[in-house]
Amino acid sequence: MTRTKRDRRHDPALLRRTAELAIDYLEALPESPVRANQDVAALRATLCGPLPEEPSDPLGVIESLARDAAPGLIALAGPRYFGFVIGGGVPAAVAADWLTSAWDQNAGLYVAGPAASVVEEAVGAWLIEMFGLPPQSGYGFVTGCQMAHFTCLAAARHAVLARTGWDVEADGLFEAPPIEVIVGGEAHATIHAALQYLGMGRDRVHVVPTDEQGRMRADLFEQALAAIPAGRPLIVCVQAGNVNSGAFDPIASIIDATRRREGAWVHVDGAFGLWARLSPSTAGLLEGVERADSWASDGHKWLNVPYDSGLAFVADPLAHAAAMSPPNAPYLQYTSTGQRDEEQWVPEYSRRARGFALYAAIRSLGRQGIQEMVERCCSVAREIAKTLSATPGVEILNDVVLNQVLVRFIVPGGDQAAGDRLTRAVVQDIQDEGTIWLSGTTWHGVAAIRISVSNWATGPDEAEIAVAAILRAADRGRARSGDIRG
Repeated sequence: MTRTKRDRRHDPALLRRTAELAIDYLEALPESPVRANQDVAALRATLCGPLPEEPSDPLGVIESLARDAAPGLIALAGPRYFGFVIGGGVPAAVAADWLTSAWDQNAGLYVAGPAASVVEEAVGAWLIEMFGLPPQSGYGFVTGCQMAHFTCLAAARHAVLARTGWDVEADGLFEAPPIEVIVGGEAHATIHAALQYLGMGRDRVHVVPTDEQGRMRADLFEQALAAIPAGRPLIVCVQAGNVNSGAFDPIASIIDATRRREGAWVHVDGAFGLWARLSPSTAGLLEGVERADSWASDGHKWLNVPYDSGLAFVADPLAHAAAMSPPNAPYLQYTSTGQRDEEQWVPEYSRRARGFALYAAIRSLGRQGIQEMVERCCSVAREIAKTLSATPGVEILNDVVLNQVLVRFIVPGGDQAAGDRLTRAVVQDIQDEGTIWLSGTTWHGVAAIRISVSNWATGPDEAEIAVAAILRAADRGRARSGDIRG
């Protein structure tokens, strides 16, 4: 088929209409219901079907996609979403992400996208400075905190085995010295998954019990450490921000104890908690964190850039590069002196140019703007907890040290099971109503509501809306159970 000039270029009308649809969606976010409006059967009926055999008009495809997907979209990026520590996208980051798709750079090799490579250099240096990490640290931008853990723990695996004379990248784990791993009893599932992916085993870990806030107990950590024979390769994983309570492990004391073991490695899960470093009011929670060996975080949480945006940092750049650098492929053109091939630092060759959205977010906010965002989210969390705790029949289960609130409803004269049923019913009612969205959890054996405040646009007004929605749902739940608060 002969191609025309128009066939070989993008249609401006298509892109302008797409931008209009995106802008309409973003402008509606503050008032949008925070729920899906169709079930899976209805979504499949409109979105699924036979494989298309003939071409379709691109504008018609986009119009129908926007129309048919809309009932299944949840306003994750809106100010009334309080689930799963999910942020939104600050305006400059969203705009830069649109440009990223249009530019379509493969940010794996410098030669494939010099601007993408240099922007990652800028962002890496800025983040290392903001977090107060060792200036020489290696860094890499990956899909999310799961792959950030993978990257950091791959570097850890390399380092602790190299100290025994074992080359894990070349020889694998067969007959390698076994690696001991210590984690807290409430380590996030992504830590265990990364250990699984790296062949170290998600269940071959020494688990240290936690206290009532979910923090690893330093005294029991010392016991676990003492039980490991001297000279064994050792990795310790600490948590900066419990995903339920927001609590921080005693990082400084754990690092002090670990440093008595020559060659041991400390990795920090700072998915959202590492951002507390930017505020004087919360920085103390991270005392000593700069003395760890690796750190994982997520730009989609408190930097509020669009997905995907995992952040991996490793104090020893040689260990980082050794763990991630793939064997050379003869058809690729690698860097010369002074250039950075991103694929040397992450587990990907072909990769999105994630640095552009990070760059735009940091440039638009500055250190002060990011600090203010962190502090505002923490303030909103405290206000929600304060207001709810003053309500009869409501219990706040955690010390609100950051942006996480754990709420439980109590049935007067009832037992724990009755409180669990009411709490879970409140969660379901809230999700069905759609004014806000939050999730349920099980916290130390009881049902709880988990509130995460992470969005750049969330403020005091949304705190009031959230409290009112929660109490409405509780009243409906009590009415259905015959327990109406007097």
